[in-house]
Amino acid sequence: MRIARFSIDGNVAFGAVEGDRPDELVLDIIKGIPFTEFELSGTKVPLSKVRLLPPVLPNKVVAFGRNYAEHARELGNEVPDAPFAFFKPSTSVIGPGDEIQYPAFSSELHHEAELAVVIGRMCREVPRERVKDVIFGYTCANDVTARDVQKREKQWARAKGFDTSCPLGPWVETDLDIAAAADLTIQCTVNGGQRQLGRTSEMIHSIEDLIVNITEAMTLLPGDVILTGTPAGVGPLSVGDEVAVTIEGIGTLTNKVVKRG
Repeated sequence: MRIARFSIDGNVAFGAVEGDRPDELVLDIIKGIPFTEFELSGTKVPLSKVRLLPPVLPNKVVAFGRNYAEHARELGNEVPDAPFAFFKPSTSVIGPGDEIQYPAFSSELHHEAELAVVIGRMCREVPRERVKDVIFGYTCANDVTARDVQKREKQWARAKGFDTSCPLGPWVETDLDIAAAADLTIQCTVNGGQRQLGRTSEMIHSIEDLIVNITEAMTLLPGDVILTGTPAGVGPLSVGDEVAVTIEGIGTLTNKVVKRG
């Protein structure tokens, strides 16, 4: 099931996305929230009539860096022996179609296409064999990075945590199992031209590795998001660019870059 979060006539709701043709998609509005047992209302609205929002509002976004060997090498970094985590604040999250605001403190903004894992239940110290049970689904992400700031400041808080630096969407796909999610095509285009192309099977540390690693240290809550790293091919974004992240079996997340006002 594809579950989207949207607004219509000033109201915010979740809905199940139905249909195959992009111009014929509809939302069956969900009663309540999707992290518990829910029912479909039967009330349907065309996707074209709503504004899609970030599919979840995470308490925290836990991101893992250098999880694809070729990406680590392209930036001159060593491949880490263990998962390498950092955070993006909830205020960095935007949805499909929202604008990425180019921060005034940077002159080298980069795209990073990533598979995002959405957590479905509160969990801590998750054993490897139970990881699949705490996953709600998967969505597309763009770990937008002020690369010059990242290099200069070493700490990544400003470089990767600025407002609008974490586009998510367009929805959460809940029907992918963890084995399927471990081998999906992931790509990024800028203004229609391909920049990144890889497979999630190229990750150094698996989805299980990442969730076991982070839950050894902290509790994850329903709606929290895990970013699993980006394949090689990261590159610059300019004001006016349209950047799209497409992941096989999930969909496409598209955002435009604007000057921060």
